[in-house]
Amino acid sequence: MNPHPKTRLPLTRRTRVLMCASLLAASAALAACAAPADDNSRASLAEKPAKPKKVEDGLPGMPPVLDPNDLYAADRPNKLSPVVKDFPSRVYVPNTNSNTVSVIDPKKFEVIDTIDVGTQPQHVVPSWDLKTLWVNNNRGHTLTPIDPKTAKRRGPDVEVHDPYNLYFTPNGKHAVVMASLDRELVFRDPHTMKREHTEPVSCYGVNHADFSADGRYFIVSCEFSAELLKVDTQKMKVIGQQKLPFEGAMPQDVKISPDGKTFYIADMMAHGVWVLDGEKFTTPKLMPTGKGAHGLYISRDSKEMYIPNRGEGSVSVFNFPKNKLTKKWWLPDGGSPDMGGVSADGKVLWLSGRYDSEVYAIDTRTGAQLAKIPVGGGPHGLAVYPQPGRYSLGHTGVFR
Repeated sequence: MNPHPKTRLPLTRRTRVLMCASLLAASAALAACAAPADDNSRASLAEKPAKPKKVEDGLPGMPPVLDPNDLYAADRPNKLSPVVKDFPSRVYVPNTNSNTVSVIDPKKFEVIDTIDVGTQPQHVVPSWDLKTLWVNNNRGHTLTPIDPKTAKRRGPDVEVHDPYNLYFTPNGKHAVVMASLDRELVFRDPHTMKREHTEPVSCYGVNHADFSADGRYFIVSCEFSAELLKVDTQKMKVIGQQKLPFEGAMPQDVKISPDGKTFYIADMMAHGVWVLDGEKFTTPKLMPTGKGAHGLYISRDSKEMYIPNRGEGSVSVFNFPKNKLTKKWWLPDGGSPDMGGVSADGKVLWLSGRYDSEVYAIDTRTGAQLAKIPVGGGPHGLAVYPQPGRYSLGHTGVFR
């Protein structure tokens, strides 16, 4: 097991006053005047700036944010990057129990190819530069590269231990492997996948994440110990950790709000979504959605978030401007809607049926099921590709 890092000793009132007086001329050091954090929790290690960071002061090398009020401004319907504009539109479905990827033609609503991959593929992940799709073969300890231009395998598998999920730092400098059973966050070269830094974690089951508006930190869910982590992107270090206030919680997907102020974390055992202030990293509040809440997907106009409830065969719809749930769509034959993504034009939500060997296509205007497509066993983190966006942060397709 990995021990907790040492907690910082609290500063006395007198010491803080002297520090503030000596550093008053340097505005960048004003954060030192803040009250000390609670020493009884690793959440105390989370950075708590006196004022929120400006997006302009983002992670070095990160592409500038197009709109500070809408982090998904680059994801508008059919506005594809020149890198992907000639790629065929496909839905790539990793079948965990079949060790294959089903390739679906979204216009025909049918499987047109099956790609053999490694053992227990969990997610299909677009690379930061948009040029490669990586299949995370969790128990095969490999990544299978797929060429989205041909929708075929590209070369041999790459050895990567315990790749349950995969993300990329906003500046494209590192791939971040969620090594769930190894209990590690592994920072790797985004092209060769060579290990560059390993950050051990004390929680169990790291699996999903999303980055702050400025890219300087990211929030990670720990599925098996009901915890959340806050990680400094540049330092590649865990700076905060907290236990969710729900017995038996099982956090899943993580997504930041368009305005960058709030993180949402789906929880399949709390049957809802946790609402978290990422800057303060205080205890989040639960918003009930449905049994087995699992994935989180943003609409092309950034106004809605789709929340598949795997345990009851439904999708809840959260409205950002209204700050509340406004709709609930039920699959006509039930099912187990899990992970997926939104079509490039924003009209179709694609979700894997985790326990039913099928994929669902759902009309995002009406909630009607357009198709139910048979695939391999245990379909999981499918990727709809290509999608709009300048670069990928990973998972099944988080674009900025």
